[in-house]
Amino acid sequence: MNTILIYDGSFDGLLSAIFNVFELRLTNVCIKRREYSQQNFFDAEEEIITDTEKAKRVWMGLSKKISQQERQKIYKVFLSEIPTIENAILHFIKRTFSSEVSIENDYSDPIILEIDKVSKKVDRKKHRMDAFVRFRLTNDGIYFATIEPDFNVLPLNSEHFKKRYADQKWLIYDLKRKYGIYYNLQNVAIVELEISSEVNSSTKALTYFTVDEINFQELWRIYFKNSNIPSRKNMRLHIKHIPKRYWKYLPEKRF
Repeated sequence: MNTILIYDGSFDGLLSAIFNVFELRLTNVCIKRREYSQQNFFDAEEEIITDTEKAKRVWMGLSKKISQQERQKIYKVFLSEIPTIENAILHFIKRTFSSEVSIENDYSDPIILEIDKVSKKVDRKKHRMDAFVRFRLTNDGIYFATIEPDFNVLPLNSEHFKKRYADQKWLIYDLKRKYGIYYNLQNVAIVELEISSEVNSSTKALTYFTVDEINFQELWRIYFKNSNIPSRKNMRLHIKHIPKRYWKYLPEKRF
């Protein structure tokens, strides 16, 4: 019989589950987010209560075995939200603690190779968001942007935007995951709130954004359209640098 550990979807929750695996010396074990759990007659489910102290002990233990860069890789892989990724992370951590030598680059292990590939995918998505996020000034004086990335990269974006837009209040909101990061001129905080997707509707623009902002967006669209030279248009190259999935973030693409 397998033991399935159900956690709340947070990173501390995952580390708490991994702590339990080591503490109880569980072998046939699987870790799942609560949202992906489907109980059956052949497995024993156990609900894991997130414990920040247990999570910290696992994280600090890893710091003695692997580099900061490799720990960051584990976090990035977690943010991929791939349904089975928790068990790949568990495998990596088990091997790390049981090995006398570094296993960071042991790509003969297909799971460690997969972790490396997923981490790079998350990295690419993070850099895409850095490049393609576009802010609009709201009636409340906050620069606001929405995203809907394939991976949960928003926690990785905060430092970039804090440095780049240090002199203005801003909020980047993930429409898919219903939370955002807010900068108040001093600190970046995670905020959970409900924002309708109609915030991006042109017919509702005046409800949320200043008249000057709307006019500026329109001027930018006109400039972008008129500055293009049709005879030099290379759509294949254009899509290579700015894939279509990101066009919804760009005001110059909202014709």
